[in-house]
Amino acid sequence: MIELLLVFALAIGLGWPLGHYLARVMRGDPTPLDRVFGPIERGVYRLLGIDARRGMSWKGYASAFLLSNLALGVVVWILFMTQAWLPLNPDGAPNMSWDLALHTMVSFLTNTNQQHYSGQAQLSYLSQMVGIAGLQVITPMMGLAIVVATLRGLFGGREQMAGGTAATPTDEARGERDVGNYWVDVLRATLRFFLPLALLWSVLLASQGVPATLAEGPTYTPLDQSVEMRSQHVPLGPVAPMVAVKQLGTNGGGWYGPNSAVPLENPTPLSNLLETLAIILIPVAITFMVGPLTGRRKLTALVFGCMALMSVVSTGAALWSEAYSPTAQDAALMEGKETRFGASNSALWATLTTQTSNGSVDSMHDSLAPLTGAVTITNMLVNAVWGGVGCGLQQFLVYLLLAAFLSGLMTGRTPELFGRKIEAGEVRLLALLILLQPLIVIGFTALTVALPAFTGNSNPGFHGISQVLYEYASAFANNGSGFEGLGDGTPWWNLTCVVALFFGRYAALIVPLWIAGLMAKKRVAPTSSGTLDVETPTFALTLVSVVVILTILQFMPALVLGPVGEHLALTTAGAAIP
Repeated sequence: MIELLLVFALAIGLGWPLGHYLARVMRGDPTPLDRVFGPIERGVYRLLGIDARRGMSWKGYASAFLLSNLALGVVVWILFMTQAWLPLNPDGAPNMSWDLALHTMVSFLTNTNQQHYSGQAQLSYLSQMVGIAGLQVITPMMGLAIVVATLRGLFGGREQMAGGTAATPTDEARGERDVGNYWVDVLRATLRFFLPLALLWSVLLASQGVPATLAEGPTYTPLDQSVEMRSQHVPLGPVAPMVAVKQLGTNGGGWYGPNSAVPLENPTPLSNLLETLAIILIPVAITFMVGPLTGRRKLTALVFGCMALMSVVSTGAALWSEAYSPTAQDAALMEGKETRFGASNSALWATLTTQTSNGSVDSMHDSLAPLTGAVTITNMLVNAVWGGVGCGLQQFLVYLLLAAFLSGLMTGRTPELFGRKIEAGEVRLLALLILLQPLIVIGFTALTVALPAFTGNSNPGFHGISQVLYEYASAFANNGSGFEGLGDGTPWWNLTCVVALFFGRYAALIVPLWIAGLMAKKRVAPTSSGTLDVETPTFALTLVSVVVILTILQFMPALVLGPVGEHLALTTAGAAIP
């Protein structure tokens, strides 16, 4: 409980000033650091041929986002398939197969970082630093840029929200609201916010003994010469910078296959605290960014209050399940647990990493108590408890729009949000997002369970269903963690997860931006006594109820067949033992 309270206290205490600073960065306000970052930014603009003063419509913004992702994806895919012939490969990592390279590229391009490989054995230093860490830096800032553009579309455009000089709209943007310049937003967020924070965290982790070197790892001779293994190679590398980036950017994955369960990646209690805090620090800061950015201070209270409520309930349920549920003391469930820090800290990490789209682990989720596994799956299905950098708030806006629409219908008024009507076009797009998740997650889960010989699921019964459901929920939620126990390095898993990764990222980011673009064209109705006030505790509870209905109840049959069924089976088996 001490670490739980400390993590939340630090996240709120640090997130408040970080959120206000981030709002100034995204508004383009003058800061004392302009002398440092200004020349760098102007140099990059000239290099890329970007006019930083020219704004974009939502269509232009989305097109720039997709174009940048396509260019980065092709380069990184080729890198993974040719790494054996490139420099910085002291451990002799081989080239990846095309399907594994495709899955790995899409996984990291979508800020998911789902690993069907073991990093220290199958990636070179160059692939780790450029392909993995490079995408881990830029992709969360792309998500942040998209949600900022969505907020501009809903609340007035860059010309009203900017503290500095207003942008010059393009020809395309003149007919629609200017939501900002994609290239400027990504560069500012990366250079002025994310990289300095990641540098600080990498230094702190290196001080705890996390490796930070380009030298080849040492080889040791085991003390017990009776075993067949005559030598043991210990892979090292620039681990600390990558861990800092993957934790702060809600990236997940890790330099080592077991992530932060490896003592080299997470050697001390302080490093464990730093890495746990980093999971939610920026998502919490983004909630505090909303009010200063939009000029609606109460909106921060709504967003933070709803997310904090869901987080406390989720974390409490997992801690209870792991410590006090009837299956918690089962010896079989201790396999894969991180005994250095205790099962409770493992449960805390497991909930926070799935409340965000982080996905890193400090213990194997396959060994969690069944109900803890149900909590982690539910967190990913919600995908807006805190959510990932940008994409969590984007998903929250979807729930906000749905709650406003349903509240309007229940009160007999035309549904609207902040004075703009929610009409048929917006509702169709919202329905598309809501139906897309079960279609992909449940659809692929059903196919995989129905074809075990072809797909390679390694466990029968309830646990096998949990494994498969978790894998696809993790891919669609851009989370990346896994129950493991799956032979997931096969074409079936690689290619089906690519589909889930693709739609879970791009539809979830682009469709809300599209809705904001549609609503931005509408006239704002004057506030009256009949106007729905969404910045109240009553509406907050309504919004959380909508989240529960659209996730827990919608996926309840699958959860019952998986983790809930496993919990009941283990409890019954335990009661039958004299």
